[in-house]
Amino acid sequence: MYIRTKVMGVIVFTTLLGFLAIGLTAKLPVYADTAEELKLSDEDFTKVGQMYFDKCAGCHGMLRKGATGPALLPEKMMSLRTPSIRKAIRDGLPGGMPDWGAKGLISKGDIDLLARFVQTEPPPPPEMSMDKVRAGWKVHVPVEKRPDKPQHNRNWKDFMGVVLRDVGKVAIVDGTTKELVNVIDTGFAVHILRVSASGRYLYSIGRDGLTTLIDLWMKEPTKVAEVKTCYDARSVEVSKYKDDKVDFRDKYAIVGCYWPPRFVIIDGQTLEPVSETITSGNIVKTDQYLKEARVASIVASHHDPLWVVNVKETGYVFLVDYSDVRKLSITKIGAERFLHDGGWDMSKRYFIVAANTSNKLVVVDTYDKKLEAIVDVDKKPHPGRGATIDNARYGPIWCTGHLGDNKIDCIGTDPLKHKDFAWKVVKRIALPGEGGGNLFIKTHPKSRYMWADRPLNPDETLQRSIHVIDKDSLEVIKNLEMPKDFTGRYVHIEFNEAGNEVWVAIWGTKEQPTALVVYDANDLSLKNVIKGDWVRTPTGHFNVYNSMLDIY
Repeated sequence: MYIRTKVMGVIVFTTLLGFLAIGLTAKLPVYADTAEELKLSDEDFTKVGQMYFDKCAGCHGMLRKGATGPALLPEKMMSLRTPSIRKAIRDGLPGGMPDWGAKGLISKGDIDLLARFVQTEPPPPPEMSMDKVRAGWKVHVPVEKRPDKPQHNRNWKDFMGVVLRDVGKVAIVDGTTKELVNVIDTGFAVHILRVSASGRYLYSIGRDGLTTLIDLWMKEPTKVAEVKTCYDARSVEVSKYKDDKVDFRDKYAIVGCYWPPRFVIIDGQTLEPVSETITSGNIVKTDQYLKEARVASIVASHHDPLWVVNVKETGYVFLVDYSDVRKLSITKIGAERFLHDGGWDMSKRYFIVAANTSNKLVVVDTYDKKLEAIVDVDKKPHPGRGATIDNARYGPIWCTGHLGDNKIDCIGTDPLKHKDFAWKVVKRIALPGEGGGNLFIKTHPKSRYMWADRPLNPDETLQRSIHVIDKDSLEVIKNLEMPKDFTGRYVHIEFNEAGNEVWVAIWGTKEQPTALVVYDANDLSLKNVIKGDWVRTPTGHFNVYNSMLDIY
């Protein structure tokens, strides 16, 4: 028996939501809770839909069928009941679910709305035509009016692009002087930044699907173009290949969409839309067709005109040859579900991506365009780009942390000179404490250490810690704690150009400024604390030089 009837009329799509629909139907079951307790007004339904998009859709899916997080479909949610759902949202779960309520990121009233919302049928997301994409494309500074050389004396290759997630901005910080250079309005909840092959341009991608192009050569780095290719997105990458005959550097970019499920190729200097490719298709090893097949991570080859595009739900890796963007050649490699993030091995021949709910790493040989290996690892690997190390015993290795376990797994990546270790876990490093919650690990060729965060661990002490690992012994040698006068979580690690500094962000709420903390990469001492009213919800931060060359 259902108590909610069809809501008639038009519900306006907002840029934050992007998935409410005309003629929305939401149904609630009658069970132990009364109908009145479960009922959501149309206003509350719209509000909670926005919250779900912001906080939940990335892990659980727009249609709530699950990915990194479990499915949140009504039948299952009804069996859990409202009090249990409220508790999970408030306190988090060991597998990586944040403690939204305990940290004050979601109010008690909104937690109740979410607990009831996930017991309704998911609202159908809207589509986005390419005509609509082109209509919203904007060039703020034409290419011919941009400078032909840097208009400042700063070392722009050591700039740090800092995501100010919840305020919808990106800050440019001088990595040499630690001075704020500029703060630029971008898309909502920017997920990552990528750098053009020349290093001149910085691309941001927001969770609202807005791509912003920032020119670092301007007197003050400035937004010069923007385009919204999706309602929901996580990835952007550029063309990096050059040889004696062709030069694709700074020529194209590619945006991977969560919704609609597709990737869109755009001009690298104007962001003009060029083409779209739908990623919906059959799940690997089955004949089941899936509409919501979202593009997770994308990397660009340095050896070929090739993008590696990872389709999360279907478990396919697409090798996209962009030498002719209007007639793409795509090699589809069946792997495992659910593909998430990953990066290059040290040779940049092999791409390694986490199939996080399968607890596996997928290795793709981009030279021979084939699946090289599938490696079992710990629970819910989440490497970011991973960390590459040339170890004295194992040779070249690549390491990942985990959302669901307190281990870092390192696999051998050299099947030629270190065949016995290739595509095997050669070292499992235990981090302090229980549970996972690691989001990122990072190292640098000039550093003796690898660094790991724990922002999604339920233990507040671990949330505020960075673990330092010796690259020779592959053991934790020190835990660095956040300065005590700040509230928040340590998240993301990035080296400066020289590899002698490590930057860590303090991720807090947008109401209270936090800081970027800079450590000496050699003696591990605290060097700088970059503060200011502008430092609100800093998360990912990306050094221009390291990003353009894929140094991690």
